[in-house]
Amino acid sequence: MMNKATTERKSFDYMNPVVAPNLPRVDVPIVQASAKSLQGFGELVADYKNHQVEIVTWPAQGWRSVDNGTGDEGGHAEGIFKFWWEGDVLLGENESVNDSYVLGWSKEPCEASRENLKADRSQLLMWHANYHPDGAQLFFPLDGRPFVAAFAKPGDDMTPSDWVAFYFDGSAGVCIHPGVWHEAIVPLTDSARFYDKQGRVHARVSCDFGKEFGVLISIPLTENPPGYE
Repeated sequence: MMNKATTERKSFDYMNPVVAPNLPRVDVPIVQASAKSLQGFGELVADYKNHQVEIVTWPAQGWRSVDNGTGDEGGHAEGIFKFWWEGDVLLGENESVNDSYVLGWSKEPCEASRENLKADRSQLLMWHANYHPDGAQLFFPLDGRPFVAAFAKPGDDMTPSDWVAFYFDGSAGVCIHPGVWHEAIVPLTDSARFYDKQGRVHARVSCDFGKEFGVLISIPLTENPPGYE
């Protein structure tokens, strides 16, 4: 595992991730998304136009407190977040923050091809995750299609075993709490469009699973998984 010093001030080329070949995979459990199963991760969203997206007040730097009504005035960024498959590769484009990503692969990354017309999309191998300390993030499926999203609860000492995947049938979206680890929204169709709303500051804290843990996260892309007990 990388120590704290080696994880400081690193940057990522999200469109050209460097992943070592044949990394072990950590299988993530999957459950139906519900108000109960999402506790600690986020909330189901039915009315995305009126759902509150929390912004977190900037922390104080010392013993003096932040003045009331300040430190949370950046407002929100909102727009369309698109996800689509090209063969074995899942890509995303967030118009809210003008950024694009390779989010993962359905097979070993060094073997993945964007031209594969017979891709087996029973899993997503995820190489990276992040959280936003400055606010929540809302995703709502504008096409009403099913999708899968994986989360881990807040904390910089997150490990691959902390992750849970959630199946959404497309009738509702999700608003993840500030600090919750996340990455791809994975469509179970070739593509999907989501309404996205998040804090405009958009601070991002990241983890590269291959470099920090020597693994990739395997998210099952299963419809109608077991319910949450």
